[in-house]
Amino acid sequence: MNRPAVTIAIAPADPAPTLVEKAVVEAGAAVSDLDEAQGLIWVGGPGEFPERLPAGVEWVQLPAAGIEEWFTAGVIARHPGVRFTSAAGAFAASVAEHALMLLLAGVRYLPEHLRAADWRQQDFFPHVGTLRGKTVTIVGAGGIGRALIPMLVPLGAHIIAVNRSGRPVTGAGIPPSVETISAEHLGRVWPHTDHVVVAAPATPATRHLIGADELARLKPSSWIVNVARGSLVDTDALVDALRSGAIGGAGLDVTDPEPLPAGHPLWSLPNAIITPHDSNPPQLRLAAFADHVQANVERFIERRPFLAPIDPALGY
Repeated sequence: MNRPAVTIAIAPADPAPTLVEKAVVEAGAAVSDLDEAQGLIWVGGPGEFPERLPAGVEWVQLPAAGIEEWFTAGVIARHPGVRFTSAAGAFAASVAEHALMLLLAGVRYLPEHLRAADWRQQDFFPHVGTLRGKTVTIVGAGGIGRALIPMLVPLGAHIIAVNRSGRPVTGAGIPPSVETISAEHLGRVWPHTDHVVVAAPATPATRHLIGADELARLKPSSWIVNVARGSLVDTDALVDALRSGAIGGAGLDVTDPEPLPAGHPLWSLPNAIITPHDSNPPQLRLAAFADHVQANVERFIERRPFLAPIDPALGY
């Protein structure tokens, strides 16, 4: 006898078939109404999330990689018996590519080249650098970090990967030479790294993880790239460091505040590159999220561990 199909709801409902619905079906589940569902793929925001879920719902897939807003809204706390997963890792390749772009643009002095209106080789030569032989520290070596490492290694960079546990970062394209340290030892890194990529989750513990003291210990040529959340970097301290030349520059896809208001000092600093949180644009996001959904629905059916499970105690 064939066992009944696992039932998955997709909400808020979309009257037209979507990539997400196709992913659920291809994983082997049946799309159902919420009242009959065992799992829920939520494609809306935290403010729309139901106050109560039907008793049969065991698992909820959220659409975001960064889920601090879901904790703030109390969504996860309201449903203690339900397993939640985030989209962490689903968008890693796109965000890692964006981080590499920002880092190379800074190291190669691209902002000044773009502003130039005449031929000034002698002015530019002293500032143009390379990643070959340089140390890049990735703060938060999760999905984005693991995607970024194989992009940096062929360029000749040495990588320091920082994660919570300190366990070696492994995966496709990650050589054994990658150095891994735990977050508690992060303070040792600043004087010895050339550049920093921030890709850690935003939690109360990581707010202003990089502030005035940390920036002061970096090199005058160092670039800091943030593709995580603006709150991980103290914006006022960063502006001071950029103005004084304490660091080489900053490439920011995220800011604090966000959106970054018109007239903010970061807009006018020549050694700051700002992109409007578009490292994971909608046209790339949906297909990547659908792949993540399919993988997690398959795991739900087979009762295997989920990708990106949320730990309420850790806040991500």
